[in-house]
Amino acid sequence: MRFNGLVLISAFAALSACGGGEKAPSDTSAATTPATGATTAAAPTTAAAPTTGKWHEVQMVGDEKGYRYEPTNLTIKAGDGVRWTMVSGAPHNVQFENVAANAKSQLMANMPNQLTELGSPILLNANEKYEMSFNGVAPGKYDYICSPHLANNMRGSITVQ
Repeated sequence: MRFNGLVLISAFAALSACGGGEKAPSDTSAATTPATGATTAAAPTTAAAPTTGKWHEVQMVGDEKGYRYEPTNLTIKAGDGVRWTMVSGAPHNVQFENVAANAKSQLMANMPNQLTELGSPILLNANEKYEMSFNGVAPGKYDYICSPHLANNMRGSITVQ
């Protein structure tokens, strides 16, 4: 499994490096790429809101029992923050799915160093952490996956009260 993760990261890095020359200014609104159907998003216009409440810990684990977030489901209060820690079975990330339109802008603003829209950087080393605030995020359930381990059903959710 570790080899597959490294292949995935290497492929992503190689594809990311394949760019064109200088690009003309373009509209910064969301657009759909016809060839792939992929959506690209503009930078969030909402300001990041710092954590004002309690910090919650989620471990990212891959071992003989499988790939998982511990805890899988977490309930927090508005203003709290979540800290994901890479424990074993790298690479791991946090990629939010099916986010409601009324919550997307603030969630994106609160996610530092996004690798993709609503996706954290890839964590490779033990004890590496990714932190984000849920301050200003609309109450509701936020489902997320580990992109490199989606085939292993590595999923989690955060319910904001």
